[in-house]
Amino acid sequence: MARLDPQALVEHLDRLYRAAWALCGSREEAEDLVQETAARVLARPRQLHGQDELAYLIRALRNTFLLSRRTASRRPQVRATLDQVEAVEPRRDTRPEAVIESRELFATISALPDDFRLALVAVDVAGLSYREAADILETQEATIASRLYRARDRVARALADDTSASAREGAASSRSLRQ
Repeated sequence: MARLDPQALVEHLDRLYRAAWALCGSREEAEDLVQETAARVLARPRQLHGQDELAYLIRALRNTFLLSRRTASRRPQVRATLDQVEAVEPRRDTRPEAVIESRELFATISALPDDFRLALVAVDVAGLSYREAADILETQEATIASRLYRARDRVARALADDTSASAREGAASSRSLRQ
């Protein structure tokens, strides 16, 4: 039995953040989720029972995510109106297209059903092996493979639909400008 080294948490923050972003669908919620997970993990010493550190941290992240979803579902929902929303200044150091593409990708991933989303996040975003993902999600490797196939297919189709819809809108607007 090995102890979880707090430095391991720091080493895996990037992967945890990407996994959280895919689970939540927003950068801000992902930051909160990673912070909450880190606080829970560092609150007391942890023993690893035959797992590597990343697999343990991804499992802790998933459990924290599910706990926060259950807690949020019990609270009343408050909706903001357009008057209450302030525009956020985008970062200037990145390409705007890349920011838009990553937001669309993570929003599409977060819209997947839970089983597909968790498998996709574990393998494609966090970089776990099929075996590690199966252990974390308490299922078989073959189930992970089929969920990944279906999740990737749904993401690809959703993004292709968005791209073709954008192209149709662009063509329609250019036709109206010519007339």
